[in-house]
Amino acid sequence: QVQLVESGGGLVQAGGSLRLSCTSSGRTFSIYAMAWFRQARGKEREFVAAISRSGGSTAYADSVKGRFTVSRDNAKNTLYLQMNSLKPEDTAVYYCAARLTIGSYLYTTTESREYNYWGQGTQVTVSS
Repeated sequence: QVQLVESGGGLVQAGGSLRLSCTSSGRTFSIYAMAWFRQARGKEREFVAAISRSGGSTAYADSVKGRFTVSRDNAKNTLYLQMNSLKPEDTAVYYCAARLTIGSYLYTTTESREYNYWGQGTQVTVSS
């Protein structure tokens, strides 16, 4: 079992930046591929970014490419999402997710159903 806790959300003006963190407790963090998803009010949850166990492979939604950067520090059991040039349409609850991944250090997936564990979410609001 792994517990995930997100932090770093808040209110920011358009064009601003935020850095989200997701801290893991429980089993060894480095055996999990990780991802960020978001869900805006009245919309379905959508993929934002993913990173492999080693951090050597990443994936991004087209809507955030060039603006968001996903990273991880396995020594600190922490996942990050650096969000720059924020837009009002980035407003959502952001969730981190973990997928137990045995064998491949470069595996990533954009499919929410592939992830075993989820955090409680952190609200990001971008004002225009």
